[in-house]
Parts: sequence; structure tokens; C-alpha cells
Amino acid sequence: MAMYIVLGCFSDQGIRTVKDTTKRADAAREAAKKLGATLKEVYWTIGQYDVVALVEAPDDATVTAFGLNTGKAGNLRTETLRAFTQTEMEAILGKVA
Repeated sequence: MAMYIVLGCFSDQGIRTVKDTTKRADAAREAAKKLGATLKEVYWTIGQYDVVALVEAPDDATVTAFGLNTGKAGNLRTETLRAFTQTEMEAILGKVA
């Protein structure tokens, strides 16, 4: 399974209902599970992003569907990054000329 880092910023709606943010994280865990992904961790942060999540998914299409479903709810805008483990990076480096 591939690992993804999802960066999130509260929308106007999301900040108005910020007291529900932990409940929304629980709902996101269930939504990820239905797609065959796992929401491994959620962190609320200060700075440019309000939320950082680690998502494990079988492929890019699955994590994209997760992000679109999350955005569709209207509380969070997301940016998703593909993350590579050290082992994966070593395999990639083995292909570098």
C-alpha cells in the first residue's frame, strides 16, 4: 500500500463548525475504510495548514476519491502528497543513472 500525506485547510464552513472537527476525523476514517484506504493519523497543526493526515491507500485513484469526498463535504480543502518510505526511495534511486 502507498502512503500519502494530506494537507488540509479549513474552509469558511469548516472553521465555523470547528468544534466538530474531531467528529469529522472519525467520519473520515470510516469513509477511507469504505474505499479500501486507512486514515492512519490526523494531526491538527498551526501554520499554513490546519490539518495533516497520513493515509494509506492501494493507489492514487483511491486516495483521490478520498480527497474528493472530503472536499465535497465542504469543511476542508486538501492537497495530497505521495510519500515514499526509505525502502521505496532506495528502489527509486536504484533506477537513477
